[in-house]
Amino acid sequence: MESKPAIQEDNKQYTTLNLGPTHPATHGIFQNVLTMDGEIIVDSEPTIGYIHRAFEKLAEHKPFYQVTPLTDRLNYCSSPINNMGWHMTVEKLIGAELPKRVEYMRVIIMELARIADHLVCNSVIGVDTGAMTGFLYVFQWREDIYEIYEEICGARLTTNIGRIGGFERDFNETAWRKIKKLVTDLPAGLKEFEKLLVRNRIFMDRTIGCGPISAERALNYSFSGPNLRAAGVDYDVRVMNPYSSYQDFEFEIPIGKNGDTYDRFMVREEEMYQSMSIIRQAMEKIEKLQDKTSFHADIPSFYLPPKEDVYNNMEALIYHFKIVMGETDVLKGEVYHCVEGGNGELGFYLISDGGRQPFRLHFRRPCYIYYQAYREMIKGAFLSDAILTMSSMNVIAGELDA
Repeated sequence: MESKPAIQEDNKQYTTLNLGPTHPATHGIFQNVLTMDGEIIVDSEPTIGYIHRAFEKLAEHKPFYQVTPLTDRLNYCSSPINNMGWHMTVEKLIGAELPKRVEYMRVIIMELARIADHLVCNSVIGVDTGAMTGFLYVFQWREDIYEIYEEICGARLTTNIGRIGGFERDFNETAWRKIKKLVTDLPAGLKEFEKLLVRNRIFMDRTIGCGPISAERALNYSFSGPNLRAAGVDYDVRVMNPYSSYQDFEFEIPIGKNGDTYDRFMVREEEMYQSMSIIRQAMEKIEKLQDKTSFHADIPSFYLPPKEDVYNNMEALIYHFKIVMGETDVLKGEVYHCVEGGNGELGFYLISDGGRQPFRLHFRRPCYIYYQAYREMIKGAFLSDAILTMSSMNVIAGELDA
């Protein structure tokens, strides 16, 4: 944080303060140039672009299956949701049909990712109010989720999990056991976390009324996800435009009233319980299916055949070569597919010219959309409230600046 000499305006003395771009409190590489009247924010000018990585243009020069690692780097706190969203976009373009078992397995992974995302966001809100204990406590549960990722795909943060058409391999017994243990043990852990903060007088005084936004203004800014629901609008992509068989599950959409930091915290807390309920339902549904083995769709043009077949079958060898060398042509078309990401509606607008890579691709990143409201939300607030508001919005630099 760096301040500049005071400026004189309206018979008042204002100070210009650089919040970022390299400051731990900003949770990423972006800058806000604040105009301060003492400790009160009079105005701000946000600046993004410090980590511009040109993901959309990179994707336009890669085969469809190689775009998956790029999506990991958007909201890296819940990267599996990004992976699945991209896979479903391509499947929508090529008209692939997935077995129910695969769709339910995807739901489990996406809800685990949502829990991991919310754990980070809510525990950081606690840190920014001066409470470090909750952050250290819930990270053991985040670690359990990362161990589940490791069992399934071998990665933790940027997972590259799944493939167009399903998964690279079936979940092993260790993964299923860890998932069951997590949804059994985590509710009690969340209750402990809530005891530290929810009715804590200091936490309440710091978060209630901090960074509020009305439902009308949130809609005008095209908010989505927990930030919109905290303002009182019950919009959830999983319900409004179901994908991956979300219509088969029963769950509630928690909403707030004031759209402030406290409401955003509480909405995410309740969403974690709903995610665990969805995971339990998905495991029950998988157990009842007659199909006990499927983990990908029958689309050999996109799914690598087993190595044993590659070594012994000419057709499998051809498919393997075409996929690895990026020589699979895709039908012409124009599609948009969105999923309920950890931060809101994550969408992929894809145009194919019939070639082997996207002709045009646009990521709808929820952080980029709602960060536009940040200037309005912190006007008139204290400097410390600006940090807290940013944390509760869960602004991720990877989504801001793709």
